[in-house]
Amino acid sequence: MRTPLIAGNWKMNASLASNAVLLAGVSGGATSVRAELAVCVPSPYLAQVQSVLAETGVRWGAQDMSAHEQGAYTGEVSARMLLEFGCSYVIAGHSERRSYHAENDLQVAQKAALAIQAGLTPIVCVGETLQQREQGLTDEVVSTQLGVVLEALGEHAGRIVVAYEPVWAIGTGKTATPEMAQQVHATIRSLIAERSAGSATQVRVLYGGSMKPDNAAELLAMPDIDGGLIGGASLNAPDFLAIAQAA
Repeated sequence: MRTPLIAGNWKMNASLASNAVLLAGVSGGATSVRAELAVCVPSPYLAQVQSVLAETGVRWGAQDMSAHEQGAYTGEVSARMLLEFGCSYVIAGHSERRSYHAENDLQVAQKAALAIQAGLTPIVCVGETLQQREQGLTDEVVSTQLGVVLEALGEHAGRIVVAYEPVWAIGTGKTATPEMAQQVHATIRSLIAERSAGSATQVRVLYGGSMKPDNAAELLAMPDIDGGLIGGASLNAPDFLAIAQAA
């Protein structure tokens, strides 16, 4: 049985003072939650998060990492560096990275492979735009994005987490219906089964499109939705914990 994972993505929102309040609230309520909790934070705050969460059951990770192990890549952060700050997770291929930084499927696959090689668990994001959904291309887009990653990982495919994030539902307040989300999650699990037969039942597939306390229970009740990659609601400890309790 897959343990639900509720992972917060703080995006570019944080300060030392606000982090202290948020982390205290999340860690203080974590004992009442059966789901696994994690927060993916801006890299400058990893030391603070490590110091606060090290003795709690809450895990932490980064929002991105380099597709290179080391070298002359100014501004990049390697998997090895993330490990030194106790990270368990790293997000790879978030739609904002794909859109604003022109990251392609191959780069996402390279990051996922390096993360696994280093001992991190990549949260690989896939999802379609509104135009692609309206054209009936959702399954094709998601399958292409994830297929490149699965091919690169081979026998290690079972070590990833997948996050389905419909781009049209991120930060817009719009949410896929539970049935819409379940359909795509089922497609993702079928693809994993085709490419890595033993991994389909163990890989957790998260929903990442404006999950909130008022819609979490319905979404998480779907058989192939194993948790959430939470954006805005992860910046509020009561909301984040309420989603986790729904899982």
